[in-house]
Amino acid sequence: MDRRSFIRKAGFAGAGAAAATTLAAPAIAQTAPKVTWRCTSSFPKALDTIFGAAVTMADFVRESTDGNFDIQVFAAGELVPGLQAMDAAAAGTVECAHTASYYYWGKDPTFALATAVPFGMNVRQMNAWMYYGGGNDLLNEFYNTHGLHGLACGNTGAQMGGWYSKEINTLEDLKGLKMRIGGFAGKIVEKLGVVPQQIAGGDIYPSLEKGTIDAAEWVGPYDDEKLGFYKVAKYYYYPGWWEGGPVLHTLINQAKWNELPKSYQAILTAACQAANCDMMASYDYKNPEALKRLVAGGAQLRPFSQDVLAACFEAANSTYKEINASNAGFKKIYDSQMAFRKDAYLWAQVSEYTFDTFMMIQQRSGNI
Repeated sequence: MDRRSFIRKAGFAGAGAAAATTLAAPAIAQTAPKVTWRCTSSFPKALDTIFGAAVTMADFVRESTDGNFDIQVFAAGELVPGLQAMDAAAAGTVECAHTASYYYWGKDPTFALATAVPFGMNVRQMNAWMYYGGGNDLLNEFYNTHGLHGLACGNTGAQMGGWYSKEINTLEDLKGLKMRIGGFAGKIVEKLGVVPQQIAGGDIYPSLEKGTIDAAEWVGPYDDEKLGFYKVAKYYYYPGWWEGGPVLHTLINQAKWNELPKSYQAILTAACQAANCDMMASYDYKNPEALKRLVAGGAQLRPFSQDVLAACFEAANSTYKEINASNAGFKKIYDSQMAFRKDAYLWAQVSEYTFDTFMMIQQRSGNI
């Protein structure tokens, strides 16, 4: 093809493209309407990482739509109390909420499966199950019965086992212990004599300080340091066996979700997935230094004994059997998760565990 012929044809193509752009503009405008939503969080602004996941999500949406889709994020208590965030979204008081689904397990224990259940899956396994194992579809089948659409939007990774005013050496030490413990886990530890308390994040410190509770779990070193728990309870236990990979969700009023243009649904879905990844990376970066500061400040690290863990594992399994016998919705999601968990841990111990264990030995030996 000679040069002049190419330019002439390119010119016609350019003119056609310009015309197409002009003709398409009204249609594009119609599919990119001005939408303003309110998102109420279950968390205070002081917890910049966990509260920040919703802000990250909203920023992605706003920037991806040139400001046309604006989600305004409000901290716990600014619009509704933190533990009423989901209810506000379901009722349409706000368009969406950023919360932990297991806060609402009292309505139906199935809510807990969307966040974390004792001795469930870790963060990578939860993501794999949700994104590739049909988990999101199963969860939304359940959420839809409550007028909601859910999108995973954050994960803390395996949490710590909490702060205690006394050492927990045996099962006897758990009896009568008044403990702030989130969601469904309270039902499990209750079988071991613990008196579970569900208290919002901002109220935990004064409850520990006044002796209203004897112990409390929250998230992990970075957030726990911010809330100052080490000042009022020095024993810091691990692991948080009830939260191996707890997922936060953006829970959206289903009618509002259905009203969104498909492009906005896609952008919001992608933004939540990005925030889900971002939050875990942030915690992985911040927790190591925070843990060193806590120990330097007097925190006494303690592992739960194998006897305590085994008793908790048994209590959890017996509880699942009870619920599965009477709640078909719970059983459907639980069976899907546990089938994947079995294979996931088979794979994890082959390569990941072997590599990580070797590297941890090197770290302890001072080689890295």
